[in-house]
Amino acid sequence: MVKNAFISVFSQEENRGSVEFQVFRFTNKIRRLTSHLELHRKDYLSQRGLRKILGKRQRLLSYLSKKNRIRYKELISRLDIRESKTR
Repeated sequence: MVKNAFISVFSQEENRGSVEFQVFRFTNKIRRLTSHLELHRKDYLSQRGLRKILGKRQRLLSYLSKKNRIRYKELISRLDIRESKTR
């Protein structure tokens, strides 16, 4: 599973409270909930939970982009979250 590969990378840091690890955990939850909602379209409580997790991940990513742009770009490319924009 993809989760085990990323956990081995992130657990080497020994800091499971880091922003990167939290974003990784939220990303896994988002992917799980998204696949669940494809089967159960009317599960409104799961939709609400998904929106809450998306908001938390967005806040963490904006915090990381303000603090350290290099770590932010590495995390986005590693998790394949967003399209890469060239500036």
